[in-house]
Amino acid sequence: MTPTESTTTHQLQVTRTLAASRDAVWQAWTDPKTMAKWLRPGPDFEPFDTEIDLRVGGRYRHGMRHTEKGEEHIATGVYREIKPKDRLAFTWAWEGSQGDGATETLVTIELRDTGDAGDGTELILTHSLFPTDSMRDHHEQGWGGCLGQLEQFLTAS
Repeated sequence: MTPTESTTTHQLQVTRTLAASRDAVWQAWTDPKTMAKWLRPGPDFEPFDTEIDLRVGGRYRHGMRHTEKGEEHIATGVYREIKPKDRLAFTWAWEGSQGDGATETLVTIELRDTGDAGDGTELILTHSLFPTDSMRDHHEQGWGGCLGQLEQFLTAS
């Protein structure tokens, strides 16, 4: 690998306006029982083993299983920054056969009020440090599905 390849940063950014308070969106990202209800790319996945140690340096682990194929995808990482109801940053890596064990990326979630009543939240998700464009593109599809599931969960709550 050349120095240019090893230092290249590929990132994606997704912004969603959610019809929910910052409190509700924050809880969706930081409470393991709540996270397990939505963090999956589509309804054909079911969550398992969601664990969160919400502190800087604390770890999380979240599994998703495809209901028909039985494939398991487990994301793990470490919290790097926690500013309640404002900003959350954590590393992201795939465990097991889904990942290569060496690729660790960074996810940053920013929350902003969208109205005076505090009943809407703008969520800005930035996922960075991808080694390749194809890896970024794959995650962009996954995050699109996950954020769609989040919207549905928050609307139904």
